[in-house]
Amino acid sequence: MSQWLTKVIDVAQENQDFLAPVRQQAITQLQQAGWPSQRAEQWRFTPLTPLKDRTFSHAQATDSVSVPEIPGLDAIDIVFNNGTLVTSLDELALPQGVSIVSFAQANAQQQDDIKTLFGRIKPQAHVFGQINDALSHHGVMIDVADHAEITPVIRLINLTSADSDNHTRALVKLGQHSHAKVLEFGQGEHDSMNTAVAEYSIGDHASLEHYRFAFYTANAKAVGGTHFKLGESSNLNSTVVGYGSQLSRLDIDIWHSAENAFAKLNAIYLLAEGELFDLHTCIEHAQPNGTSEENARGIIGDGARAVFNGRIHIHRDAQKTLAEMNNRNLLLSRRALVNTKPELEIYADDVKCAHGATVAEIEGSELFYLLSRGISRQKALVMLNFGFIQELVNDIPNKAIASWLQPKLSERFAHMEVK
Repeated sequence: MSQWLTKVIDVAQENQDFLAPVRQQAITQLQQAGWPSQRAEQWRFTPLTPLKDRTFSHAQATDSVSVPEIPGLDAIDIVFNNGTLVTSLDELALPQGVSIVSFAQANAQQQDDIKTLFGRIKPQAHVFGQINDALSHHGVMIDVADHAEITPVIRLINLTSADSDNHTRALVKLGQHSHAKVLEFGQGEHDSMNTAVAEYSIGDHASLEHYRFAFYTANAKAVGGTHFKLGESSNLNSTVVGYGSQLSRLDIDIWHSAENAFAKLNAIYLLAEGELFDLHTCIEHAQPNGTSEENARGIIGDGARAVFNGRIHIHRDAQKTLAEMNNRNLLLSRRALVNTKPELEIYADDVKCAHGATVAEIEGSELFYLLSRGISRQKALVMLNFGFIQELVNDIPNKAIASWLQPKLSERFAHMEVK
């Protein structure tokens, strides 16, 4: 077992609260499973060497917090700084039909509500999800009432400005026929460790517009997850954008637990020189007449490495399922590497499913064409790169978010030199 994981277990056993039973269960599982090695299929292409001997570190929230502004976006901001909730939830101007409570301030009834969701949607197999189970004392629960339509985007913002261990948790419950928008935003470049986890219960006929932007770079280490449970005739539209860092991994799980659910997942990952990003997705079709669409596109810079493992599991009772998954990757040099593994596991016989993966380089003829028109090499590369992911950017339902994201991605491309 690693030095860091040993310290995680020690710290978790010292701090107990109303979630003590589930935290103790996670600790027991961690003690039994030990440190994951590259012999494990889930970690075959993602070495945990940068984390293994890390010193567990607590950091205090800083006095000044710079929250990213998105022009034209109506938002409710919930901010975590160095793993600590710094937003005063009592002072938020919430629209009718939504309530937000922190774990620390929950009353007896709210604690019971938290217990009904905490760890119930996230699969038990996620080692770092178990670490978050054990240590996520800074968390919030967002409860959207039946038939409520929440117009503002609820932003869950994780900012890291120091060497710290951050283990935040968000639980989101959408009632029947409700509509909500949630954006998970993480950012940091310091030698930190983040395991932010979010669990979503989407009620019958409810709709969720979801985003997760994992903008961790440089020495930051982030291994988090977002996990969804879909009710009958519910609708999920999720957009994920990830940067690479010393260690960056994101697990997305979508569970079709009732009939006629629809899920759409678009993912973009951009890796500069020497960075690592690992995206693991799993879509569980457990009931009939479900639909899922997944598109993941990555641009991998010189000496960087991307990992994509996408799995669609069609259960025996999930007849009439429609499921499609596609992963496309663009390598910016011969030293860039991607390990892609799309999977279909089908036990029903009346389904329509497809999956595919491609790995390619920038076409020399396309670059020459732009250069011959007087366009600079750097601008031409940005144009070609952005063209590769433009379709997914255009597909973002919130235009304020899309307009804000586009120049940020262009700036990111400027640091991804083709060699």
